[in-house]
Amino acid sequence: MECNIGAKGKLARLITGIMAIAFAAVLGLLIIMGVISSSMWWYAVGAIAFGGAFAIFEAKAGWCIVRAIGIKTPL
Repeated sequence: MECNIGAKGKLARLITGIMAIAFAAVLGLLIIMGVISSSMWWYAVGAIAFGGAFAIFEAKAGWCIVRAIGIKTPL
């Protein structure tokens, strides 16, 4: 896991991760308040939170899994 993204990529992943975790929190609150009634939404909350946490990890490590498998990204 060597660094394969620059400062712009790190910032983009950090912002994306924070936004994903915030969205997961809002979705969780909607479930708790009863606005969304199906318990299946908890899987979405977990997946979004995991994705957000992974994006923050990528930002901190300076490593992108997509770039590591050979796909070119614009940032």
